[in-house]
Amino acid sequence: MTGTRTLPQTASLDETGLRRVLAVLCLTEITSWGILYYAFPVLSVSISADTGWSLPVLTAAFSLSQLAAALTGIPVGRIAGSVLAVPSLLVVAAAPNLPVFYAGWLAAGVAMGAVLYPPAFAALTRWYGDKYVKALMILTLAAGMASTVFAPLTAALVDRYDWRATYLVLAAILAIITVPGHLLGLRGRWPHPPAPAGDHPVDHRDASRSRAFAALVVALSLGAFAAFAGVFNLVPLLIEQGFSPSLAALTLGLGGAGQVLGRLGYLPIAARTTARTRIVVILAAIAASTALLGIVTSVVALIAVAIGAGLVRGIFTLIQATAITDRWGATHYGRLNGLMSAPVVIVMALAPSAGTALSAWTVSYAHAYLILAALAVVAALIGAASIPHHSKAANPS
Repeated sequence: MTGTRTLPQTASLDETGLRRVLAVLCLTEITSWGILYYAFPVLSVSISADTGWSLPVLTAAFSLSQLAAALTGIPVGRIAGSVLAVPSLLVVAAAPNLPVFYAGWLAAGVAMGAVLYPPAFAALTRWYGDKYVKALMILTLAAGMASTVFAPLTAALVDRYDWRATYLVLAAILAIITVPGHLLGLRGRWPHPPAPAGDHPVDHRDASRSRAFAALVVALSLGAFAAFAGVFNLVPLLIEQGFSPSLAALTLGLGGAGQVLGRLGYLPIAARTTARTRIVVILAAIAASTALLGIVTSVVALIAVAIGAGLVRGIFTLIQATAITDRWGATHYGRLNGLMSAPVVIVMALAPSAGTALSAWTVSYAHAYLILAALAVVAALIGAASIPHHSKAANPS
């Protein structure tokens, strides 16, 4: 992105054009996240029951898609990604065997790399100039509703039809909304790259080799693993605890609503806490909410904890997004954030499959969640060491 540059003071679109771009991206991000990402954990149990393919094998296919998304991204292009996503889901829906199923998810992963957050963030950062922070906040708030909308819808469809027909319907929705949205709604002259800035003395090489940077990467990676393995395996966990598939999907959606609440509360939290306090407390909260999901059995309590886990996850996303500037300023944001994000993205890609494998190894999703909680505790302890001693931005005291 543009962390090492000064953002332009004027955008290449007028106010009407900017509002159009933001509205389109909000709609397409909700749809893309909801169909390409959140539908799978709702459908995975049905796919396994129908095909005989085990959940770990199925989830490995989805993890492969996430690795493909991490390695492709912006170069694919938003329109190409939208077009590719539709036939990818058709291949998944029609897959007669595992190799074809995996191929469909590999193609879907390439599409996800082009239509999910990274390219949308890059587009808004360039188009909105110095107003980009507000635009990104609005976009993440909207996209946080993806599971709230599409998890229950997917559950309703699979109850009425089967998983293959459900993916056909979802592919049609994706085609109707995202392809024309990206093609017609994201029009406008692309701004010139912003000019470089030299307003911060930190050397990115020294920062990236520091113990604080290593601690930050490890803490965020472990936290991301616990959080995303937890959310992806939530539906199977709840079904194991006696939930119906539709109620489990609704609970996953309510967790998405909690995520939105967390993001709404981030700015006042950031104004009243230090970077060290934020990362330690939120990672500890991930540990607590994950452990509770593995311990409590009451339906009402599980729903409440799932919403709370979503709230914590929403804050964690923004802690990750601001971690570099909190500690080393914005001058070398692009380079340092890239170095930090690479292992975190890989861990997030592997988390769904690893979480499912962990549940198979422990013979229980509840037991797997306790192990994930322990990893988050370790992340919180390491996160306390992620503040550089010289950092003024971090205000670690």
